[in-house]
Amino acid sequence: MTVKRILFCTDFSENSAPARELAIEFAKAFDAQLFIVHVVYSRYLGYPSFEAMIPVDMTVVEQSIREGAQQQLDAAAEECRRELPQVETRLLTGLPAEQVVEFADEHAIDLIVMGTHGWTGFKHLILGSTAENVLRTANCPVLTVRGPAET
Repeated sequence: MTVKRILFCTDFSENSAPARELAIEFAKAFDAQLFIVHVVYSRYLGYPSFEAMIPVDMTVVEQSIREGAQQQLDAAAEECRRELPQVETRLLTGLPAEQVVEFADEHAIDLIVMGTHGWTGFKHLILGSTAENVLRTANCPVLTVRGPAET
């Protein structure tokens, strides 16, 4: 297997840190380009406020979310660039698993590396698993890395 393009997906949580380290190590070992992607989950955008009488300008909220996410994405890229020459970032909006798989297909990604929360039972049922959905639908290998145990 030739790996020239690696996609590291991050939600900026503590759970994504071990996956970032592995993505860096694989990129160094294969002399591969590293893409870092964060997806702003669109389900949280466009819904009216729960306070029925208080209007919310969702474009301002979305812009604020995107700016904060871009800052974190830039910081993650700078950390990776200390060890890798070829690092690119993308900030996407939509359903995370769909956006990750679509990005991987469009950019001929050879390997996806992502963290997982390791949720089980009711929490998994309610919150779902982006990693699981990417595993099921990606057209390239996916390496999932479990984050620190939740207490």
